[in-house]
Amino acid sequence: MAELRTSADLWDELLAADGTPRAAAAELVQRLHGLGLAELQQRQDLAELDIVGMGITFTMYSDGRGIDRAWPFDVIPRVIAAEEWRSIERGLVQRLRAINMFIDDVYHDQRIIRDGVFPADLLEHSVNFRQECVGANPKFGVWAHISGSDLVRDGDGTMYVLEDNLRVPSGVSYVLENRAISKRAFADLFAKQSILPVDAYTDELNRMLSSLAPEGVSEPTIAVLTPGIYNSAYFEHSFLAQRIGAALVEGIDLVVGDDECVYMRTIDGLERVHIIYRRVDDLFIDPEVFREDSSLGVPGLMRAWRAGNVAIANAPGAGVADDKVVYAWVPDIIRYYLGEEPLLPNVPTYRCVYDDERQYVIDHIEELVVKPANESGGYGLLIGNRASRSQLDDAIARIEADPRNWVAQPILALSTVPTLCDGQLEPRHVDLRPFILSGETNYVSAGGLTRVALRRGSLVVNSSQGGGSKDTWIVEA
Repeated sequence: MAELRTSADLWDELLAADGTPRAAAAELVQRLHGLGLAELQQRQDLAELDIVGMGITFTMYSDGRGIDRAWPFDVIPRVIAAEEWRSIERGLVQRLRAINMFIDDVYHDQRIIRDGVFPADLLEHSVNFRQECVGANPKFGVWAHISGSDLVRDGDGTMYVLEDNLRVPSGVSYVLENRAISKRAFADLFAKQSILPVDAYTDELNRMLSSLAPEGVSEPTIAVLTPGIYNSAYFEHSFLAQRIGAALVEGIDLVVGDDECVYMRTIDGLERVHIIYRRVDDLFIDPEVFREDSSLGVPGLMRAWRAGNVAIANAPGAGVADDKVVYAWVPDIIRYYLGEEPLLPNVPTYRCVYDDERQYVIDHIEELVVKPANESGGYGLLIGNRASRSQLDDAIARIEADPRNWVAQPILALSTVPTLCDGQLEPRHVDLRPFILSGETNYVSAGGLTRVALRRGSLVVNSSQGGGSKDTWIVEA
């Protein structure tokens, strides 16, 4: 019999503090109790064989080698009750509606600054504000079409938004592949209970992208713009292009004509492209406007976009709201644009740009997580109670040198899920990245990518930092 263990002072997603299963997880827990460790390990081994056989990979650069590795997956899923999930969905839709209104405003009238809700100097010092996008009008007023908001649950069960990923968020392909593997590992449970499906995502993505087509285009051509095979998320670029029936292209495959339309080079000649789902950062998408030395982008792409002849998702400039300092204002942004209270709370955040908050961070740095404003993937993160004195002093020096680039948050007791580690079941910390599609309508993936810290006690869940993943079950209890 497989024994599930949890920590009394942490919230476990499957088990209550007394070890009894949470209602939505009851069927899974019963099934796990009926399996011996040997059989559970066998299912894990089969899942890993599936991953290798299906070619599900990611590129890990932190080891200095930058080679493709099999996607790290743990066979025991994370379970969330459907009733709770519906509340989370409403909160995410609310959040992205307000964020998109904020982005559109800062590139037009800047009412939120004029009305004193958002500080002008934060925008002036934003590394992701693109002057080249001022006055642009993407369809529906939406700039961040594909978003991945990272959620964490604290020790008291509260679900927080930890950060918003609005530029080129990755990971949704692994949500779909994790589900395919999980269905084979626990086929009987999928037949026995109602687990919300995730495979509608690519249809919804295709529908949303197609809706962005220029006026008068009824059968648009969609292209996924990738930096190429050496990018860490290339598996996902290829996967999504295939699933939504889009062309997978690199910058060299596209050209902007004299008519300011975008064309794809094919063996039959040039074919017009109406929508580009770009997985290339702003500064590399158009060497005429941004980095002149970029070989990843398309000369003239910004001209075509501003002329309304091609849609780009996510729109250039959307990253102005993908900033951990701007994140601290999202509750105020929701109140300002929607006249509503936020349905999902932010993690309390100290903004080092303000003298009193910066001093608090410096005085209490051992109790805080310190983050640079515009890094991702867990890079630049410092967890105060796990850092050496020299690391803390270095962080303080960096904060004092550039306060605008730093925020700090309390060290949360992230929730856990039982995880198979070296032949034993142990609790491991998790977060969750749902994917939100915003266009004429909104869609939230059923669950998302549960990332798990595979090292005992670690709070860092990113795959690039040694983390893994789990399937996420939204269960009608």
